[in-house]
Amino acid sequence: MFNLTPEKLEQTKATHTATEIHQQPEVWQQLFSEFTDRKETYKQFIQKVYAKHEHVRVVFTGAGTSAFVGDTLVPELRKQSKSNVQFESIPTTDIVSNPTNYFSENKPTVLVSFARSGNSPESVAAVSLGEQIIKDFYQVIITCNNEGKLAKNAKSDDNSLVILTPEKSHDKGFAMTSSFTSMLLTAYSLFSEKGVSDKEMNSLTVNATKCLDDFSDIIDRIVDVDFERIVYLGSGLLGQLAHEAALKLLELSAGKVVALHESSLGFRHGPKSVLNDKSIVMLFISQDPYTRKYDLDILRELHADGVKVVALTTKDDQEVEQLAEWTVHVIHNEDELSDFYLSLLYIIFAQAFSLKKSIQLGITPDNPSPDGKVNRVVQGVTIHPFEN
Repeated sequence: MFNLTPEKLEQTKATHTATEIHQQPEVWQQLFSEFTDRKETYKQFIQKVYAKHEHVRVVFTGAGTSAFVGDTLVPELRKQSKSNVQFESIPTTDIVSNPTNYFSENKPTVLVSFARSGNSPESVAAVSLGEQIIKDFYQVIITCNNEGKLAKNAKSDDNSLVILTPEKSHDKGFAMTSSFTSMLLTAYSLFSEKGVSDKEMNSLTVNATKCLDDFSDIIDRIVDVDFERIVYLGSGLLGQLAHEAALKLLELSAGKVVALHESSLGFRHGPKSVLNDKSIVMLFISQDPYTRKYDLDILRELHADGVKVVALTTKDDQEVEQLAEWTVHVIHNEDELSDFYLSLLYIIFAQAFSLKKSIQLGITPDNPSPDGKVNRVVQGVTIHPFEN
């Protein structure tokens, strides 16, 4: 996979990460099947909370990549939201240090925790703070680990719902890959008014499988370019996805590549200063006709500036191909997918790209920080007692 033999993957200590990126279409199908079997139970839990209160906050939370699940999801859910439900995304790392900034005693709240391990100190502490501060407190835990503290602590609580993603999504590699997309898809399935249809899931997995088969050659060509900085751009939820894409390369390159993120419009307001002759830009182009205009505006500007751009888009687009150094199409049939589903296709490209750059730099992707300065499950956090 990814033009790498099993021997090369073993030699470069990349087997787990490569496998976990490559397995995602299969994991999504399993997730969809398992969620469908339990859908009524899950939905009933949420609907009872909505019906009980005049207004409900749904706060998505997590740390690092787990926080970016909520960031990516919220723009789409707000479009579909009922009037009495307010969707927000707040990292556990913000909640824990400043709980009264984010939790209010008299505002009924569903805290939705995303967790690969379920053992991060901030994740456990955020739940405790919610229980301590909020009178009507509920939680949904979407996790890859049945044995994590979050899942174990919630199992006997009637105001809690635990949803496990498929076991394969509990990534063994350092970087979160299939865990990120599995939690994102699970949360969308639960909270979206539209839900995920059989047709959408089939289209998503068919196109993802095709992408994974086709990505390798173009990724190798981009990786061979001498760059030290990369900026990921997008609009709306794809702008939020850019944060996760940047973190993947920052993690897997052990900081050797400076990876930043910004919105397509926001990039001009100062962050563009980062560009030099050893920079490239990866642009996640929206399929929404209106939003797409702004993505193409920044693409034209970057082209005029002589900046090398990797443009991810849906299908063949002559203008994009003329302006971008590299164009990546993620839809390989006549299907139309929303930006939410595109985010899943775009991120697997970004993950595979980060993997290959890591290997090229001589870093071991499964553990890019063998000195222990950065850990798979965060260490060194002290949780201080909070008094109302």
